[in-house]
Parts: sequence; C-alpha cells; structure tokens
Amino acid sequence: MTIFSTGLRWIWVSIIVVILDQASKYWVLKNLIFSEPLQILPIFNLTLAFNRGAAFSFLHSASGWQNIFLGSLAFIISLLIIYWLYTLPARSRLLSIAFALVMGGAIGNAIDRLRFGYVIDFFDFHIQDWHFAIFNVADSAICIGAALLCWHWLRHK
Repeated sequence: MTIFSTGLRWIWVSIIVVILDQASKYWVLKNLIFSEPLQILPIFNLTLAFNRGAAFSFLHSASGWQNIFLGSLAFIISLLIIYWLYTLPARSRLLSIAFALVMGGAIGNAIDRLRFGYVIDFFDFHIQDWHFAIFNVADSAICIGAALLCWHWLRHK
C-alpha cells in the first residue's frame, strides 16, 4: 500500500488551505488597521480582529490557557485525521477532502496561536448594524469540511 492508494493522497488540500490561510493573514496584517472595516460590499467588510478564543470568540476572555488547550487540540485532531486518511482508500474523495479541509484549517489557526497567541480573523459579514462573527480562511475550511462530513454521514449511515 502506498500513500497514493490511501486518503493521504488528498493531503495536498490541507497544504493549500494552510498556504491560503497564512497568505491572507499576512496580507491583512500588512494592509488593514485593527478594528477599522474596509467595505467590499454593502454586506461584507474586511475587518482585522484578533481572537484569543475558539469559534465565535468562545473562551476569548480566558486567562491564556485556551491557547495551549486549543493548539494541543488542533495537533491531536491533525494526528487523528492523518490516521483516518491513511485508513481510507484514495477513491473516498469526499470523505478524504472533508478531513483534509478540517485539518488544514486546524493547522492554519494553530500556527497563529503559536506565533501570536491569538487567531487573526478578517471576514466580516453584516446586515446593517448586525455583524456575524468575524472569521478567516481556516475557519471557512473547517466549516466546509465539517459540512461535507455531515453530508457524507447522512448519506452513508
């Protein structure tokens, strides 16, 4: 059995997610001012924000232990995903890509936690004064991967 005959064949998806995530965060740090929105569309801004917590700023005001916990969790999840990809046949494209998206997103955000102690967010969707939680490319990959996993599991009980 080779890597190309397993789900590890799709690991390149994780690598692309990490590259896109880190490149977009680099651009945002160089070109945006913290908390000042740059309007792109009437319902979409780019707004630089720092998230010390988890999804939707959960644990944002914790004392710092959350970075160690969430970074460790990303590492453990990535190891589990590598194992799952290894056990999947390469023809399991949807499942492999879903796992690879989740892993790429987890690694992208973990890099931020290690480098800065927080995650860089910038996608800011809103309707008038109501704003959805600001997020990033890694968060998007995690959500898309999780949705694909749910869809797969609903179709293949």
